[in-house]
Amino acid sequence: IVDPEPLGGGEPLAVFESGAILLYLAEKTGRFMPKDVKGRYAVTEWLMWQMGGLGPMAGQTHHFRNYANEKIPYAIDRYVNETNRLYGVLDTQLGKTGRFVAGDYSIADMAIFPWVVPHQNQGQKLEDFPNLQRWFATVKARPAVEKAIAVGKELRTAAGMDEAAKKILFGQTAASVKRA
Repeated sequence: IVDPEPLGGGEPLAVFESGAILLYLAEKTGRFMPKDVKGRYAVTEWLMWQMGGLGPMAGQTHHFRNYANEKIPYAIDRYVNETNRLYGVLDTQLGKTGRFVAGDYSIADMAIFPWVVPHQNQGQKLEDFPNLQRWFATVKARPAVEKAIAVGKELRTAAGMDEAAKKILFGQTAASVKRA
């Protein structure tokens, strides 16, 4: 994102990577991030957990189950099982915290939720994770989340995933990006 009126003033500020963007927006708006140190780091830990664990593992699950030209049973099993383990970690955390991942609704919930939306494509059943299932329904029912889901559906429908898009998404290397 490019913020033309950045926190602290000055020249426009460009921020990339979803976690960094969420942290920046929380700081700028003063919302969705606790003010106390303990709460702030709880949210940050779960944001990093999503970025370093759930996102990459669920992403590999999607790739090998849904997009790979060659279905490799070991890869599919490996990532489905790891995604399942991570769902279990999240379910345990939600059993401790109650309604949301790190206490109140935060950028951690915002970052994690989209990776749970396609749980069926990841070979996961939410009923196996009662705390996660409850959290998922709670977050999904938020008006802003309902709106985001609708916008995302509209964008995916318009864009599609033809062979040319797959080649770009799954075939890029550093050299091919430099040539473009």
